[in-house]
Amino acid sequence: MAKCKKTQKKFDQINVIPFIDIMLVLLVMVLTTATFIKQGVIPVNLPEAKSADKKEEKKEVTVYVNAKGEMFFEKEKVTLEALEQKLSTVSKEQTVILRSDKDSKFQDFVHVMDMLKKLGHEQLYIVTKE
Repeated sequence: MAKCKKTQKKFDQINVIPFIDIMLVLLVMVLTTATFIKQGVIPVNLPEAKSADKKEEKKEVTVYVNAKGEMFFEKEKVTLEALEQKLSTVSKEQTVILRSDKDSKFQDFVHVMDMLKKLGHEQLYIVTKE
């Protein structure tokens, strides 16, 4: 009869590949959520050119809904229909900021959201307080 000899493999290394995978996933999450580029951080004097195209600055447009249900477009009181007309003239690339009072009717908020969706505005911020 042959004797079976049990051999035990000596554990002298650590497999770091799963650790590297986890760290890469965390790195990707941080890089996609962090904003590293901020315009105007380094002050420079730009040269002038006569044939340069003027770039249109994207600006934000703010819509307010107060507790009484009154709507404002850039601090100008408007009706729902006038708000839709003014928002239709705003470029789709411009950011729309919606500031709705916590005591306003939810239906007013839904009207504005529905209007923005119908007009194709996707750049939307809803401002809340922490």
